[in-house]
Amino acid sequence: MTVSDNTRGLALAVLSSAFIGVSFILKKKGLKRAGASGTRAGFGGYDYLLEPLWWAGMLSMLVGEIANFVAYVFAPAVLVTPLGALSIIVSAVLAHFLLGERLQKLGVLGCISCIVGSVVIVLHAPQERSPSSIDEIWMLATEPAFLAYATVTISIVCILVLHFEPRYGQSNILVYLGICSLMGSLTVVSIKAIGIAIKLTLEGINQAAYPQTWLFASVAVICVFTQLNYLNKALDSFNTAIVSPIYYVMFTTLTIIASAIMFKDWSSQDISSIASELCGFITVLSGTVLLHSSREPEANPAAASISWYIWRASEDLLKNIHDDHFVILHGSDYYEYC
Repeated sequence: MTVSDNTRGLALAVLSSAFIGVSFILKKKGLKRAGASGTRAGFGGYDYLLEPLWWAGMLSMLVGEIANFVAYVFAPAVLVTPLGALSIIVSAVLAHFLLGERLQKLGVLGCISCIVGSVVIVLHAPQERSPSSIDEIWMLATEPAFLAYATVTISIVCILVLHFEPRYGQSNILVYLGICSLMGSLTVVSIKAIGIAIKLTLEGINQAAYPQTWLFASVAVICVFTQLNYLNKALDSFNTAIVSPIYYVMFTTLTIIASAIMFKDWSSQDISSIASELCGFITVLSGTVLLHSSREPEANPAAASISWYIWRASEDLLKNIHDDHFVILHGSDYYEYC
């Protein structure tokens, strides 16, 4: 029995989502531990690099990304990328049990919507049309439409990093995740190009001699490290159940757009199949919105830090006052001095 390339890509995408969903939880727990004893990542700290849990999360993410990398070789981005919704379900369920971030009934409905939408996309996904050489991929990447997309993307990232991130990064989740998602769309098309080059090389058509192969590799490395840096800041500054769905929606939308422009994924499909895929995608997006709206927002770390310092100052002051009874309120806790 012959297994189609789309089936291989589907299996790898599902495996990837499981590992990436687990990685969100492990990294979050590592970031929390690091922030409790040092400078938080959201404030520019790197103490999380000493946390074994954070590295376990990185290992899980690495395995997931490798599986995702290979999935893009076998299947089009319009099939692989939306299946990332499964990682949201994994992270939401684990966050409910391990991080105390409650998953409510509306969140369960959101998870079901993500699964239904993913099934619809899988059933109507186009078959992958693999380019025959890195030169062909380079020609696709240098067409005016994709060059315009790449230029706009890089320009927006520069504006977000230089202007908005220092001012609004700690208070607006779209700043960090906007950078991650925009760079992520370029990461995917670069990784897909590298994967195809590796596949062709293994088949006996050496692509390592072409400078374009190494250019795509360099772009992928830069984009991946940028994504990781700002994803760490987002995870440290905001609730995991908020980060995951918003990142998924933005990343998936931009990746499908970038892939459709560069690789022309829908060029061989009829209107009915494209409409079905769009309906499935909208169903997945609706599920992520439901999942997001059902979660209680996490306190902003900046506000929490200010509150902590006020409490410390108040505690030191009240220790020196000799009255009958004092109560210091801090969140849901109270401290009495008699």
